[in-house]
Amino acid sequence: MNIRLLPKKDSKASVWSGGLTYEYLIYPETASYADRDFAFRISSATIEQEPSVFTKFRGYHRYLVMLDNCLDIEVNKEKKVYEKYEIMEFNSDDEVTSYTKGTDFNWMVSDKIRHHKLKITTNSQNSNAQIMLLFSLRTTLIKINDKTYNLNTYDLLVIENQKKENIMLDFSNDCIFGTLDF
Repeated sequence: MNIRLLPKKDSKASVWSGGLTYEYLIYPETASYADRDFAFRISSATIEQEPSVFTKFRGYHRYLVMLDNCLDIEVNKEKKVYEKYEIMEFNSDDEVTSYTKGTDFNWMVSDKIRHHKLKITTNSQNSNAQIMLLFSLRTTLIKINDKTYNLNTYDLLVIENQKKENIMLDFSNDCIFGTLDF
């Protein structure tokens, strides 16, 4: 099992058409965002313009969670509204236009990967997924197999569990919890 803590403060910003994006992780590490050859990518972005057109990524499923605001959005010309911390799922090739400014959490998963889930939870989790991710919405402590990790707001903890061991994750505050199996 490999556990990595990826602090928000260590993520590097790059520009997208509507603001800034902070990449936490691209998997595998040899993959390239520009080449669109990654299995998944986790980032957080600022939406600084209204309207903002989201970048398309053919062949990817996308999860988006607004961290500080509701999301007034149009997907393929259909208007929708998502509350703060409500999970939006969409095909990354869809035409998506945001009419909201704010900060989001973004998880893009290749369509080649069939098993992936994302939820917001305050409860401890028991999982044997190959990849688990915890994105802290507030400062929190996460205990995994008797080891404690301190996460600040918007830090990411990634667990690679290639042996698919059953792991108990105990945490004290709201987190975005994702699982993925190849």
